[in-house]
Order: sequence, then structure tokens, then C-alpha cells
Amino acid sequence: MKHNHSEKFHTLRAAYPFFKFESQDYHLSKNGLNVEYVFNLSDRFYFKPSFYIPRKDFMTADEHFSKELSILLFNIGLIELISYWKLTCSPLVIIGPFALTPHQISFWKKLYFNGLAEFFYLNSIPADEASFMQIQAESGCQAERMKSRGLNGLIIPIGGGKDSAVTLEILGTGRKALPLIMNPRKATLETIAAKGYDSNRYFEIQRTLDPRLLQMNSEGYLNGHTPFSALLAFYTLLAASMTGRCDIALSNESSANEATIEGTTINHQYSKSVAFESDFRKYVRQYISGEINYFSFLRPLNELRIAALFSGYTAYHALFRSCNAGSKTDSWCGHCAKCLFTYIILSPFLSPEALMKIFGKNLLDEESDPVIKTLFDQLTGIAEEKPFDCIGTIDEVNLALCETLRRAGEDHLPTLLEYYKKSGAFRRYNLLGFQNSLNQFNPEHFVSPQYLRLLTDAWNHRTTQT
Repeated sequence: MKHNHSEKFHTLRAAYPFFKFESQDYHLSKNGLNVEYVFNLSDRFYFKPSFYIPRKDFMTADEHFSKELSILLFNIGLIELISYWKLTCSPLVIIGPFALTPHQISFWKKLYFNGLAEFFYLNSIPADEASFMQIQAESGCQAERMKSRGLNGLIIPIGGGKDSAVTLEILGTGRKALPLIMNPRKATLETIAAKGYDSNRYFEIQRTLDPRLLQMNSEGYLNGHTPFSALLAFYTLLAASMTGRCDIALSNESSANEATIEGTTINHQYSKSVAFESDFRKYVRQYISGEINYFSFLRPLNELRIAALFSGYTAYHALFRSCNAGSKTDSWCGHCAKCLFTYIILSPFLSPEALMKIFGKNLLDEESDPVIKTLFDQLTGIAEEKPFDCIGTIDEVNLALCETLRRAGEDHLPTLLEYYKKSGAFRRYNLLGFQNSLNQFNPEHFVSPQYLRLLTDAWNHRTTQT
């Protein structure tokens, strides 16, 4: 929901003129790695976010990565800072631990500005990239790059949804493939268990927000979406170093490149986009390590193709959860854009009975629910704006619905499908080829030939089974 917080924005910036990244501190022991940051909001509030990584037997010895911790933790601190800075949008950000080059400052300003584009838009904040904040590094000491040491193997971040399940199913074989989970929950743990990983064979990050952040959010300070996938990206570099692995396979698809607000660069999924991925890869190569290869394994595919693949991986159907609202209770809330989108994108490939088993109800038979009806119009482009959520493109939603209608034939239709059949969107998209869109392959990606072959083989196997 959009709010006019422009006046609040200017008032808070005047009241809190600077935000400082004071320090980072870590303790590495036989039990694991404890890290704490100190952020200073204009000498009035101090935040101490932290995280803990329990030691497991697949981690490399201390001497291999202890010297690399400073630069890795410093960059994690720079991205953690964003959640706290947005409370007041202080015009000056002071960086204490290490120096930053002008190019690094440009990278961080671009990431903050584009990663917070939704936040600025929904709060009606008049921000531009040049002046929304200035970054000033106090230290003259540059953090040292990681030393080359022959990294080998693969990290696969797991979020509990269908996309990371597809990546895990295709790539998660062999001792050198290691799942990564931040703040484990039932869906993520059961996803890796379905692939045969036991309770100790995954890289675990226990991340903790400072409670004062949540308190200040409730008190009326500025609040909104932050680029979580960018934060995860910097944590995966630490995982690569601590486990001696070089490849990091994300599960971001080509659909994440589409702007949420048409005709703008405002994208809820900016940190999942190929634009961020490209910038991040360059930044890592120049300032952190030339060995680590961060890429999105599913970037060549659109959401239709991913759904087609996932439909064949039945071991995950009862386990996966893509609903943000239901993440704490491991459920599908049935009333959000993510639930409805996931239902729609799977509907060309799974029977209504199979979908009922997953979601507990037919989400296309919910026209009497005003929330679902509004979301349906937004997802299909009947309404002017897409929902701010991690969902596919308007084209993909419409093509999925057209194919679902084709499969349904003359059977009794759920209310929302009946409604859609009479819409102008159906008349436009029904003339397009679902199969052509299903077979689209996006050439703008960073997937190496060895991994691309595995992705192609998985798709070819799927086509021979249907």
C-alpha cells in the first residue's frame, strides 16, 4: 500500500544527519563463528545485528579462511546496514572499518538506490541516486582480497520454494554440492532431506536482527522492502570461503528482470535480476576474489519452464512453501500474490487434484474473496500495477491461464477462470503460442557450459517423459 511519507523522510533526515558503520567483531572457535556489528544512528541509537555459523565437519581448517574473514565480514556488514539505515534515510553514511574506492562507493550507492526503489516508491520518497545519500569512509586501510587457494565445489542456497528445489534436484548430487540455508525452517530442511541430505550436511546461517529495529518499525519510523537476495549473495561468499568451494548456484529466473511498475526501473526483484548479478560478479572479481563464481543456474529459464520441471519432481510437492505470510507456520496462506501466482504457474502442468493436495483449496475458485480477485487482476495485467512480490511476468501468468483453460476444455470452470475467459486479456493471449513461450531460452546468463549441459539434459528428460 502506498503512503505519502515525503515529509517524514525530510524530517527524519534532518533529525538524524548521519549513520555510521562503527565496527565488526568476530569470534572463531571450535563451535563455530560468531559475528556482531555495531551501527550508530547519529549517536542516539546503536544497533548490534549478529549472526552465528555452527561448525560442521565439511568446513576447511582455520588457517585457510581466518585471514579472509575481515573482507568478507566487512562486505556483509555493508549490506546488513541497509535495513537499519532506511529507518531514517540519514543523508550521510560513514564507514568505519575499512576504506572504499570511488568505484566501490558507486557500486553500493547503486545497490542501495535500486534495491530500495520499491521502498522509495511506496513511501512517496523523492529520491535520486546522486543525492539520496553520501558514503564516506573514515579508514585509509583497504581490506585485503582473498588469496587464491584452489577452491572446488558448489554451494546451493535453499529458500524452500520450487525454484531452489529444481536447482537442488539437478545439481545436488555428490559430496561437493552443499546446500546453504539461512535461518532454517521446516520447508528448507525437508527440501534438502528429500534430496538425501542429512541434518548436518548443509551450511547453516543463524542471522539475528537487532530487536530495536523491529521496535522502531512499530513506532512509525520509515519501513519497507530491502534487497534480501543481495544480502544473501554476500553471505554465500563467506560460505564459499569457509567450505573451500568456488561455485555458487542461485535459482533466479529470467522473469525476475521485469519491472514491477511498467515503464520504470522499480523492481521488487532487483537483487534477483541479471543486472544485479552482473554488477555483483564484477564487484566480487575486483575486490574480493577471482575464484568465486556466483551465478543463477535457472537464469536461462522463464517461470513456465521452471514450473514444468518442478511438476515432475513430485518428492518436493508436499514440502515446498513459497508463501511469505505462511513461512513461520509452514503453510500456504491462500490470500497473497505468491500463493496465487504459484498456483497459476503450476496449473498447466498439474491436475486440479494435485494442486488441491498442495494448497488445500482451489485458489481459482475464490472470486468471492475480494483480496484474491484484486490479486488476480494485478497478476494478469487487468489492473494497472503488479503486486510487489517475487512473482513471474504478466505474460507468463496469462499464458499459464490460457493453457489451463485449454486443458479444462468444456468442463465446469472455477469462478476466476470463468471470469478470465471473458476478459480482454484472454482474447489477446489466447492467440499467442504457449508452447513457444515454454521453449524460450534466455541467452543473457552466466551459466558455464558444464552446468548448462546439466540444465539442458534435465529439460530434455522432462520432454521425453511428457
